Order: sequence, then structure tokens, then C-alpha cells
Amino acid sequence: MIALGGGLGSIARYGLARAVPTPAGGFPWATLITNVVGCAVLGALMYLVLEVWPPSRYRRPFLGVGVCGGFTTFSTAMVETRGLIAGGLFGTAGLYLLASVVLGLLAVLGGAASARALTTGRRRDHEADAAEPETVPSAEGQR
Repeated sequence: MIALGGGLGSIARYGLARAVPTPAGGFPWATLITNVVGCAVLGALMYLVLEVWPPSRYRRPFLGVGVCGGFTTFSTAMVETRGLIAGGLFGTAGLYLLASVVLGLLAVLGGAASARALTTGRRRDHEADAAEPETVPSAEGQR
């Protein structure tokens, strides 16, 4: 499930990178947009997975780790930052790092808040979940 989700996320990231190419020495808008959008989607998904949707052993790994993990790319952001520094664009590199962290965090918070606002009154009953058998394997059973 994770590999399938990762493949889908990676294809989406590739498409965005092709649509918004970064010229040599230019600001890496495609990666910044990708990571901020991915953070917003992950924030919304984690709210839905943990608070609204019924428990599922596959939903979080497929959507969160797979799709969002394949779509976002911290390593590319760091390679692009290194390239900006190597090109003497220290201010641009600093701005890119700061924007990545601040906008990413705001996007996670905004995504979760948006999901919460759109699903008012549709939260799942955690007490009922506790009474039912666990559908997600415990950490003890994993190796």
C-alpha cells in the first residue's frame, strides 16, 4: 500500500516540477509549492484519519506515508538550498529554508483546521473504537 501511494505521490510531484521548472540559479518554486501543498494535505488527512474516519489499518500508511511522502521532498529542498549557496545566493537560500519551514508548519495547521471546519459534527466516537477489537496492529506485533 505504501509503495503504491508513494508511486502516485511521486508522479504528482514530477508533474508539478515539469509544470513549474526552476531556472538555473532561480528560486525553486516547484519544490516549495509541492512541500507546502503536501503539508496542507497531510494536515487535513491526519485530522480525518485520527478524528473522523473509522479506524483502518491501510488508510494512514497509503495516504500519509505513501501519497504525501512520495509527493513531498525534503531532500530535494536541501539539494536546491545547497545549489543556491554554491551559487553565492545566500539570501535566497536563507529565504527558501525559512519559507519551507514556516509555510510548511502553517500549511499543516491550516490543513487540519480546514478539515475540522468541513467535518463539524462528524467526529468518530473514540469510546466506541476502544470497545471494538483493534484494527491496527500494535507496536508489539511489528518487527
